Amino acid sequence: MLAGISGVMLASRVTIGAPNLGVGYELDAIAAVVIGGASLLGGPARSGAPPLGLLLIQTLNNGLDILTVPAYWQKVIKGVLIVTAVAVDVGPPDDEVA
Repeated sequence: MLAGISGVMLASRVTIGAPNLGVGYELDAIAAVVIGGASLLGGPARSGAPPLGLLLIQTLNNGLDILTVPAYWQKVIKGVLIVTAVAVDVGPPDDEVA
């Protein structure tokens, strides 16, 4: 249902209903959720944090567009951001032996 609502909102924003409009938004969605606190390893996540991750990603997108950074480098920057968020989430390995 949310995907349908998103499709209608996107089509109304760009005034066209092309079937390939959402190509490339997968990276933004994953980045927003990971930065928002959801773990890629499973388990509970903070429920209010993904909208903050989305706000950060959209601010980053807007800033990179204003700075006229090429699309390739924008994806690289977002990928580095995802890897950093996952590394912070996982943390350093425990040295304890059970």
